[in-house]
Amino acid sequence: MEEVAKSVLAEEILKRLDLENLCSVACVSTALRSAVVSDVLPSLTALDLSGFSPEEETLNHVLRGCIGLRSLTLNCLRLSVAAVRGVIGPHLQELHLLRCSLLSSTVLSSIATLCPNLRVLTLEMADLDPPVVFQANLTQLLNGCPYLESLQLNIRGILVDATAFHCVRFSLPETLKSLRLQPLLESEAILLMNRFKVTASCLSKAPSSSFTLQSLSLVLDLISDRLIIAITASLPLLVKLDLEDRPEKEPFPDNDLTYTGLQSLGYCHQLTTLSLVRTCYNRKISFKRINDMGIFLLSEACRGLESVRLGGFPKVSDAGFASLLHSCRNLKRFEVRGAFLLSDLAFHDVTGSSCSLQEVRLSTCPLITSEAVKKLGLCTNLELLDLGSCKSISDSCLNTVSALRKLTSLNLAGADVTDSGLVALGKSDVPIMQLSFRGCKRVGDRGISYLLNSGGTISKTLSTLDLGHMPGISDRAIHTITRYCKALTELSLRSCFHVTDSSIELLATRERQTEGGNKQLRKLNVHNCVSLTTGALRWLSKPSFAGLHWLGLGQTRFAGRRETVTATICEQRPWLTLCFDGCELGCYDGWEFHTPQRH
Repeated sequence: MEEVAKSVLAEEILKRLDLENLCSVACVSTALRSAVVSDVLPSLTALDLSGFSPEEETLNHVLRGCIGLRSLTLNCLRLSVAAVRGVIGPHLQELHLLRCSLLSSTVLSSIATLCPNLRVLTLEMADLDPPVVFQANLTQLLNGCPYLESLQLNIRGILVDATAFHCVRFSLPETLKSLRLQPLLESEAILLMNRFKVTASCLSKAPSSSFTLQSLSLVLDLISDRLIIAITASLPLLVKLDLEDRPEKEPFPDNDLTYTGLQSLGYCHQLTTLSLVRTCYNRKISFKRINDMGIFLLSEACRGLESVRLGGFPKVSDAGFASLLHSCRNLKRFEVRGAFLLSDLAFHDVTGSSCSLQEVRLSTCPLITSEAVKKLGLCTNLELLDLGSCKSISDSCLNTVSALRKLTSLNLAGADVTDSGLVALGKSDVPIMQLSFRGCKRVGDRGISYLLNSGGTISKTLSTLDLGHMPGISDRAIHTITRYCKALTELSLRSCFHVTDSSIELLATRERQTEGGNKQLRKLNVHNCVSLTTGALRWLSKPSFAGLHWLGLGQTRFAGRRETVTATICEQRPWLTLCFDGCELGCYDGWEFHTPQRH
């Protein structure tokens, strides 16, 4: 009976827990520790440690019992090449190494030697080596992993040489189905396409050894007609195409993207996902040669699209964007950035064409108002609605949003909503898990009370909340959050000037109230909360915030005592990352500039 009970415990309960809960359970009793160590850890086939940045000792301790791993994901902010080399091996078929600010390109040759059976590889690296050294190690990787089906290489830093991937076109394994490279020159990308020529035997059902790439993602210096035509000519079986360019100066008219390039996408008959984004701090650099006619041609050529993401098309108006919504009958994801001519009219008849929409992102579209949201409210399958920096969104649409029964993510950053408008959301049954009011200057403590203390569902489901840059937020709002938000795990109070030490005390107290069913905070951002004093340090030390993985303290009084704060907090918690560099939650951007002393 004891063996049966142990088996049931392992199979029915313990195997459903994440790593942190398993560690907590193992501390309860000898029997539970034995069940975790002998039954659960050896049976794990996949482990995701991206939520925190372990150091070498912790990593080795965690992975010691995981002998059956096939997939491993690591946050490498604190890890050296030697630490990574110690935990990888031929048993791995999938490896994701993220935020590798300390890893030189020698990790590539290590992977080639130790992981010959890899099918999936993701690497986010900083540019620590000269291009020649990087290319030599990358060539060794590609030759040593002949079965790769998915490869993502993201190299960041101010000294990145866009010719670093020059060698890939000579060494890519023919098993490859998905490829992402950043950064890459347009000229190099065109040469790369010559490696992907699909033969007639591949287009028929005859077996072929040629490349059958289905997903291509590139971050380039320029998106041009030449590039698009090269891609469509070489990869007619493409299902997903994601292109982003970051030109430093205005492209020559004859070398930019035009109608010709957009229309040629029709040769990829299986294309379902398309992303074309021009990212520039200077708004004047954009796809100037594309207007509504170009988008008309795209919508006619690619009617099978299910996901569309467009950025940097300031000359496209309602007519162009509406043509996509009407022509692509199976459209599920629609994203537009910086469309200064996009207005509510584009969504006038959206239910007659795009009832399948599940995600809508309209970022920095100043003509979008609450009327567009009311039209989108008729799309009852919406799960994500992002209206970030749409400053004309007001309270009048919140009743509509409150009726979306499947909505789990809502971004109202910079919107003109008020305290009273949040009553509708607070009373609704909408199961929102991620919510942003960043920069909403007319929402304050009272609005947060209406949102969380009105008897609705949101107080039970909300896990990520962004209240950054909101002058009306003070300790009173934090008191409401600690009292009613049972599922909250991520909180940003960035640049909330009226948040004081009392808020940190309230959050610390919440962490101890486990009997109330509260989940522990994993990430907390108090960057530029200038009213915090070093007296709050005692609340950030043990035993408070036991589950915290990431803490943003930049531009606070803690920053002036970085070494003391780091010694006091981090030595007690090897899993915690302290960020003094102004990153968003989790250091998703900017990690390439971190040094070991900063964490």
